[in-house]
Amino acid sequence: MLAFIDKPFVALEGTIGVPKDELKLLFSMFLSYPLAGVLKRLPEAQTWKKNLFIIAVSLFICTGIFSLWTGFLTLVGTSMATYYLAANFKSPFMPWVAFAALMTHMLYLHAYRELFPRPGVVDITGAQMVLVMKLTAFAWSVHDGRQPESELTEHQKNRAVKTMPGILDYLGYVLFFPALFAGPSFDYAEYQRWITCTMFDVVVPSSKSPSGTKRKRRIPSSSGPAALKGLMAVFWFAATIKFKSWFYVEYLLGDEFLKLGFLSRVLYTYGFAFASRLKYYGAWSLSEGACILTGLGYNGVDAKTGKARWDRVTNVEPLKLEFAENARALLESWNMNTNQWLKNYVYLRITPKGKKPGFRSTMVTFATSALWHGISPGYYLTFIMGAFVQTIAKYLRRYVRPLFLSPDGITPGPYKRYYDISGIILTQVTFAYVTAPFIILDLKESFIFWTRTYYYGHIGIGFLYFYFHSPYGRGMLIKLQKERVAKFTQKKLKEAVTEEKAMEAMKGKLNKYNVSAMNVNEPGPLGLPEDVERDLIEAAKKELNEVDWKKAEGLLRGVKSMRNRKAQETEVR
Repeated sequence: MLAFIDKPFVALEGTIGVPKDELKLLFSMFLSYPLAGVLKRLPEAQTWKKNLFIIAVSLFICTGIFSLWTGFLTLVGTSMATYYLAANFKSPFMPWVAFAALMTHMLYLHAYRELFPRPGVVDITGAQMVLVMKLTAFAWSVHDGRQPESELTEHQKNRAVKTMPGILDYLGYVLFFPALFAGPSFDYAEYQRWITCTMFDVVVPSSKSPSGTKRKRRIPSSSGPAALKGLMAVFWFAATIKFKSWFYVEYLLGDEFLKLGFLSRVLYTYGFAFASRLKYYGAWSLSEGACILTGLGYNGVDAKTGKARWDRVTNVEPLKLEFAENARALLESWNMNTNQWLKNYVYLRITPKGKKPGFRSTMVTFATSALWHGISPGYYLTFIMGAFVQTIAKYLRRYVRPLFLSPDGITPGPYKRYYDISGIILTQVTFAYVTAPFIILDLKESFIFWTRTYYYGHIGIGFLYFYFHSPYGRGMLIKLQKERVAKFTQKKLKEAVTEEKAMEAMKGKLNKYNVSAMNVNEPGPLGLPEDVERDLIEAAKKELNEVDWKKAEGLLRGVKSMRNRKAQETEVR
């Protein structure tokens, strides 16, 4: 590292008590903002300058700020090994080989960090975790580029790499400095469209253009959305400091926690989980903001407002997460790019073609996520439990939620709001319990916590799991829903029979007034106002559909009178 860079952080460490490497990590993320502004303004046509700038900045961060020379070589080495494998190994097993090799290397880094811990010291493991997502996705994209498009999904077609990129473009992708340590991850196809600026070749509304549209080529202004992300990051970091003073592991495992009643322990568990999430909100907001500033966060133009959207690399949506009504909504709002990686390159890839993903796919995906995070026992306790929670959430949505909707399955019933509120509370309380080991990490201490909360999560999850798999549980819910639908169907059938009889009666009235012979598209004779006639007929038809006899008959008489008047005028002339 550069000595003059290290000194201020050593001084701050002694003053505020935060490890200097953690301060450096925060500094490097804030530093990405001005550097991202420079990157955005490099010549669009000279992509090599952008790539060299990205590589140089990542080299400076790794070696000049953190002195991670070996770590930087590790990033480059695993990247080039994956590139060589993807380019030369044409087997359909290529992505799996790359995945296995990268995950094995990732586990080695995790094991080394676990066996030789250095608290407060930043190593290359975090950056390598982000890189594993990028490299495995790249391997699959190259594989997809060699397949017939008819065998690919829309997502796979959009991300397929048909031609191996140049080394400089590839290294720019894997070493993209705004997302180096904290992510977000993204696919090579997105990077390629960004660096060539084809991402911004869109048609946007324009009041000045004769056609009402114009071409938009240059990267749109992104300073406002990026600044907002930066301000939100400062807010989340400030909230982290405050909430961490109230909710912390030592209290959870200490004697004072035992003095609380059961409900108070559950509430403290939720507060502990919330406080632990805040630092991730801050870090991801910063990295998202830097990506937005470069233009990579661009995601097209909103059709309604005509303004640019900047949510391509969004990694977390705090409000949606904190008020999620079910497990699916919560997981989709947290670490979103990692979840997309797990979904598109693990969950769907291990599912045989033509079949729907099942519990096995869910379990393998959660196991992969646990391995990717590290080897601490707490990760595995959380993700194993998470697989069951997600499965139960599917059952609740499939078999319980319809009972709170109208029998048509769409319209909310009178008690739907209570179902939603209960869902928010149940989701937050359950995930606070399930994710506590993810924060505690230690196996023994995780079970101490669960014991102190009376295993309420295990009991609830276990009860629901066996209930839905029992002969009476799921069957009873299905039977109840069938009965509701049957009653609803019988009611609609009676209404349909009544309406059919009414329509038959109306047909007789139509014949009486000879409306069936009228042609609304036929021009009125002798230049008379045919639009009035057409409007009358259409209005009559509308009233007919609504079975309003008096209005329909009145309108039809009006049509007949007009026809008679036209005929008389024709005879006179």
